[in-house]
Amino acid sequence: MRRPYLDRTAAGRALAEELGTVDGSVLVLGLARGGVPVAAPVADALDAELDVLIVRKLGLPGQPELAMGAIAGVGEELHVVRNEPVARSVDPETIEAVRQEEVGELRRREQAYRGDRPPIDVRDRVVILVDDGLATGATMRAAVAAVRRHRPARVIVAVPVGGIDCCRRLSQVADQVVCAWIPQYFSAVGQAYRDFSPVGDDEVRQVLADSTARRPEG
Repeated sequence: MRRPYLDRTAAGRALAEELGTVDGSVLVLGLARGGVPVAAPVADALDAELDVLIVRKLGLPGQPELAMGAIAGVGEELHVVRNEPVARSVDPETIEAVRQEEVGELRRREQAYRGDRPPIDVRDRVVILVDDGLATGATMRAAVAAVRRHRPARVIVAVPVGGIDCCRRLSQVADQVVCAWIPQYFSAVGQAYRDFSPVGDDEVRQVLADSTARRPEG
């Protein structure tokens, strides 16, 4: 039986090994918040730029872990992906109320993490989208869709752990899906980690600042 990752940083190192060499102008985007500390070792290994992509799940009222969909933003533009098996049983007013709430949180996080930095430019880049794992895949599908609208050269989804069905579905929308570990019995992303502590805003900012400091200008 495979041992769990020590933490998200260790998972990122393992994921970098699984990815190997990636050709082109590479941009690594960590899905905030949990994907950012995973993405940092990946960016380091590839000597690539690291940035953050804000994605918010549209949770079912009363069952917030059950996704009606997800919303992702690249610059000012937002893209929503619906999870139809859940969303079709919910009235449009409820979905819109949840969407508005999550847009507010998405914009708050953008300001907290990006400050005055310009929007992400993904055009003609090889974009690697990194999260700490795939459960339903709703947030990652929204991330892929949002990035696609800005014409990247390729979109690669890279995660340390995920369910086999979810990874297969994402392979239909991404150019490549790299999942370092697909457990035979998968129930939750946290099962793949010894330390799966929540990631806060301060940690995200610190990881991004450390990555920028390590990369030479120009």
